[in-house]
Amino acid sequence: MIANSIGHLATTLFYTGLALIAFAANSVLCRLALGDGAIDASSFTVIRLLSGAVVLFVIIRINNNDTTASARGSWFASLMLFLYAITFSFAYITLDTSTGALILFGSVQITMILLSLYSGYRLHAAEWTGIGISFAGFIYLVLPGVTTPSVYGFLLMTVAGIAWGGYTLKGRGSTTPLLDTAYNFLRTIPFAIILAILAINTAHYSATGIVLAIISGAIASGIGYAIWYRAIRGLSTTQAAVVQLLVPVIAALGGVIFIAETVTVRLTISAIMILGGILIVVAGRYYFDRLQSGRS
Repeated sequence: MIANSIGHLATTLFYTGLALIAFAANSVLCRLALGDGAIDASSFTVIRLLSGAVVLFVIIRINNNDTTASARGSWFASLMLFLYAITFSFAYITLDTSTGALILFGSVQITMILLSLYSGYRLHAAEWTGIGISFAGFIYLVLPGVTTPSVYGFLLMTVAGIAWGGYTLKGRGSTTPLLDTAYNFLRTIPFAIILAILAINTAHYSATGIVLAIISGAIASGIGYAIWYRAIRGLSTTQAAVVQLLVPVIAALGGVIFIAETVTVRLTISAIMILGGILIVVAGRYYFDRLQSGRS
């Protein structure tokens, strides 16, 4: 039983790590495309969603997955996915990376914890402590680059965070994450077509912008979100909310590895705070559950 528990934990950690790397890549790809004006926000969103749907169904076809399975995502999840994708893209037109990250992941965490509390889940002292430490480390990391956001960008990124929180919670019960994610992307296509029609007069794109959008949609979004749906099966709502605060740290580490940026004291301290907070949340819940089971 212990071996199975350790194996389950290792699998959850592996998939969670891959998903968080995909999230970090998405932020970088979006900023590269929109920040340099390589493509407009609407076209980026449309190509991102279409390429995500295509690559997921290609994978399903290659793996001969049972497409007749009853679990095929939901219209609610698809609406949340589209709402997140479009508001995320338009928000980054007026926000820098640090400010956008603070608003996005702050609103994701608040949304998921509030919905968890509303559904009857109660946090104990260790979880509150871990959440506080992680969030403080997150703010410490992004604060130097934060600028006063425009009201437009702030509202859009807040909506993106709320939508992503809803999309994540909808996927916690997924038993077929690849199929669910594929059909969620498929259902966004009607919305994407409407968006493309409405924005046809303002559309502009380049080869670089299109490639960035395809990579974002096919790999960082399509495959990344399927992996995330697989990961959150082993995470509580609180854990799923807190671990996403690691995304800016991963993005910063990517800069160190791929762009030869330096490892700063601020990055090191914030990473320790976020990881420590996550550990407190996970370990605190584990020991609390053990204590409760021992009393029963």
